[in-house]
Order: sequence, then structure tokens, then C-alpha cells
Amino acid sequence: MTATKSFLKEIDYTKEELEALIDLSLQFKKLKKQRIPHNYLEGLNIALIFEKTSTRTRSAFTVAGQDLGMNVTYLGSNEIQLGKKESVADTAKVLGSMFDGIEYRGFKQEHVEMLAEFSGVPVWNGLTDTWHPTQMIADFMTVKEHFGQLDGLTLAYLGDGRNNVANSLLVTAAILGINVKIIAPKALQPKAEIVALAQQHQTGGDITITDDTAAVKGADILYTDVWVSMGEEVDFKERIDLLMDYQLNQALLDKTANAEAIVLHCLPAFHDTNTEIAQTIYEQYGYAELEITDAVFQKYSPVIFQEAENRLHSIKAIIYQSLKNI
Repeated sequence: MTATKSFLKEIDYTKEELEALIDLSLQFKKLKKQRIPHNYLEGLNIALIFEKTSTRTRSAFTVAGQDLGMNVTYLGSNEIQLGKKESVADTAKVLGSMFDGIEYRGFKQEHVEMLAEFSGVPVWNGLTDTWHPTQMIADFMTVKEHFGQLDGLTLAYLGDGRNNVANSLLVTAAILGINVKIIAPKALQPKAEIVALAQQHQTGGDITITDDTAAVKGADILYTDVWVSMGEEVDFKERIDLLMDYQLNQALLDKTANAEAIVLHCLPAFHDTNTEIAQTIYEQYGYAELEITDAVFQKYSPVIFQEAENRLHSIKAIIYQSLKNI
């Protein structure tokens, strides 16, 4: 792993490098819990570009940077000219001359790739429409904390199998050698090129793409995500009707025949009507729960919120690994 390697997508990393990031994340978590200062990157400056709103990613990058001793500058969609009045390449050159690293959370994967190409500093992908790599380190860190290992485990993802989280889970699990199942309606299954990437980088385990929810049998980890991604324009009722059979409920959990199985969700989750959007969905369509029922969410909330907290520790590891030798 080079001293200034960007973190743009999972396939840029080997199994050993991903495992090293997971282990480093666990080390940083121990330091944080023990309140041991770790301002190893004091005096460096990073920029956080957010074209899409965020709770966990923004908070994690901000606190991670501050804990490491860095100055953190937030650049929202209305505070930067990226791709609007100034090209991505020109913006990258400007930011690269002022900052030591750049985080990007937005729409196009090509934008984060261009930032890395033209800025001359490490760039971290906080989410694009194609990949969500920082989420993956937190997810598999959580899995390792819970099971003590990654080898031999089976992860089953249910829902929209074409979104960035499903793409990243499929590819990352394949790289790590974990059995991975994407369980989704045929219309929402991963693109052939994503499956091909997973197969190309597979180090072990099995890859299963199916529309049959019975495939959750034997799964150690059940994972779901929102049914409509940010910025996606779809017929919401049609999407709900298509995915309701893939809702993470107790009946589906029972199909795992694995009492030790856990549930993960990258959040936010539509498990009740305690948000404006969820209330609107309930009023329009009559659904109080979508991708996960409230009973299942509450039952597994300790590990789900552990997963959310781990965004901080894993992002800290990613930043440190990129900048430690500057």
C-alpha cells in the first residue's frame, strides 16, 4: 500500500490490504475508547466535499480528522464550483495545492476518480452512485468484532441489488473470500459487469445472485438498505411492491435457520414512521415499515449502531493509512 494511495473503490485493494485496514480500524477504536490521544497527523489539512447530504459520513470524517490532529474544511454543494462553473480537473488542482487530502461524497464515480488524478493528494470516496467503499471497512470491521473472524462466513444482502451498497458488498465480500448472496428481484439484480468484477477479484467463498429468499438459509449476516437511493427517480409505489417480499422481517430471519445470525443496515432505515419522509410514505401508501420491520430493527439495533459508530474508526484508519508517510 503506497504512502499516498487514494481510497476510491474496493477493487483497488488486495485482500491483505483490506484486512489490514479492518485491523487498523479496530486498533483506532481501542485508542478512542481508552481516551489515548492519537493526533498522528497534526498540522495537515483535509477538505470534505459533499454533493449529497450525510449524517454518518460527514460526522465520521470530521471527528476522524480532528482526532488525528488535522484541520477539517467542509465544502457543501452550494459552496464549491465543482463541475458547475469550474471543471472537476481544475477544482482538483486548486484543492490539491491547498489540502493534504480530499473526501468526496457525490454522484459520479468519474468525479472522484478525476479528483484523485488531478489533485496530487489522496482522495477518499465517501459515496458515489456506483461504490460505497468506506462503508465496507466499517461493515466488515463490525462482522469481525462480532464473530472474531471473517473466514467461512456467509453474508446475504436483500433488496435493491443494483445500488452502491450492494455493489460494494458483492465485490468486497468476494475479495475477502466471504460467501456472498445478493437476493433481489430479477429487475434489481447487480449489473453483469459488477458481478464480473466480483468474480475476477474473488479469493474464496461463493457468489450467489438469486431472486429466491430461501437462499438466506445458513446466512450469518443479513444486510439490507433503503429501497430508493438518493437522487434516484422512480415510481415509489412500484418499487415498494416489487421489494416487499424482500423485507427483513422475523419470517425471513427464521429462514436462515441460524440462531446466531446478525442483521446489518448502513442507515438511515425506514423501520417506523418517526421521520417526515416515512410519515409521508405511510400517508400515501399505508406502509409503516419498508426494508426492515421495527421489531427486527430494535432487536438488532445494538449491532446496527455499532456498525454506525465504526464508520468513525474505519475512516480514521483509511485517512491515516493514506497520509501517515507524508
